[in-house]
Amino acid sequence: MAEEKKISSWVPTNPLYDPAKPMQVGGQAVIEGVMMRAPGSVATAVRRANGDIVVKQEKYASVVEKYKILKLPVLRGAIGLIDMMYLGIRTLNYSAEIAMLDVEEKKHPVSGNGETKTQSKLALAGTLVLALALSVAIFFVLPILVTTKVFHFEQSAFEFNLVAGLIRITILLGYLSAIALSKEIQRLFQFHGAEHKTVFAFELTDQLIPRTVQERSRFHPRCGTSFLLIVMFVAILAFGLLDAVTIALVGKITIVTRLLTHLPFIPVVGGISYEVIKFSAKHTTTWWGRMMIAPGLWLQRVTTREPDESQLEVAIVALRCALGLEDPAKYTLRDPLPVEEATVASGN
Repeated sequence: MAEEKKISSWVPTNPLYDPAKPMQVGGQAVIEGVMMRAPGSVATAVRRANGDIVVKQEKYASVVEKYKILKLPVLRGAIGLIDMMYLGIRTLNYSAEIAMLDVEEKKHPVSGNGETKTQSKLALAGTLVLALALSVAIFFVLPILVTTKVFHFEQSAFEFNLVAGLIRITILLGYLSAIALSKEIQRLFQFHGAEHKTVFAFELTDQLIPRTVQERSRFHPRCGTSFLLIVMFVAILAFGLLDAVTIALVGKITIVTRLLTHLPFIPVVGGISYEVIKFSAKHTTTWWGRMMIAPGLWLQRVTTREPDESQLEVAIVALRCALGLEDPAKYTLRDPLPVEEATVASGN
């Protein structure tokens, strides 16, 4: 007789959980860990070199959640895209700090960071601006320049943007395929798979234990990389329509005109893409819904890997702490030696 599947002990303690309305949670893989986001909270769990799990949990509400007017369709996606990049870079920085702490401790038992909060925020803002600038230059400006110089149908709105869009997709796929060859990135992609499996387990009311979570799929329709691919497809149609309107109004379009009209329109493309992925995620049981999410799920074959049990454990801890089901204080970062003892040990 098969053992009856027990209800996980954490379910009754979750005041936000409703089996009839699965909560939408999400996350991101970081260096040796996973960030999980739940309504009003973010938790990042990182596995240290000594095997310990360290968690940073904090209350977090996006700008969209704070102001109702920003929840309007398209607008919420445009602003949410920036918010997602900001939070993603911040959590990546945190995981990098933990990794560097392990490196430093191998050299010197004393750890410390003299960087002020102001310096940290300025560095984060600079990183975000740089990331945005590089993304726009590589995925939007470069395809326009290449299509203009190589091909000769600038005045054909949809043909031009179809070619430019294919160039964007080629750059994205080429970049992801290239970095996937790195062992370090493959490990990051394993944590990405662990994040997806854990979110799926929560949504399907499974027990949040590694053995059960491992049975879930690593392909999730609300993945951030799926979102990037949808942005590429939406951009073809949106920019094609924008160019058609521009040509109808001014009679001719130049590379300068394209750049001046396309670049300010990028947030709109992001907002529309957000609505598309949100709509498709709600209709995954229909044939057309499956068609909409299929390209993103295919892309996840590149950006995710099957995680091991230790990686699943990290993702589970991150989600439980984000949901308030586990005390993050249990995973407080501790130095191996107090400063005084470390000083004596180093002979100073």
